[in-house]
Amino acid sequence: MNVQIQSVKFDASKKLIEFIEKKLAKLDRVAENATGVDVVLKLEKDDEKGNKNVVITLRVPGGDIRVEERAFTFEEAIDNSMDIIKRQIEKAKAKFEK
Repeated sequence: MNVQIQSVKFDASKKLIEFIEKKLAKLDRVAENATGVDVVLKLEKDDEKGNKNVVITLRVPGGDIRVEERAFTFEEAIDNSMDIIKRQIEKAKAKFEK
């Protein structure tokens, strides 16, 4: 699966990029037909809900799955996004099987 990581207005550390790639590698087990994934990391000004914003777009045949999550750390936002993406994939599979 092709992984594209983009950081807006800052340079993502090598450790963060490796963390993201490791998490996204687990999606191969759930979304076998995924062609690629785009990750956009942004720093926001609002500190109340957290200033780290992550947008993950999973490219699958029949329509992309897009999740946007905000947290106090990028790692937390990625973890939350992964949970949401997995639920959406399971939902789509159940819908497709009916």
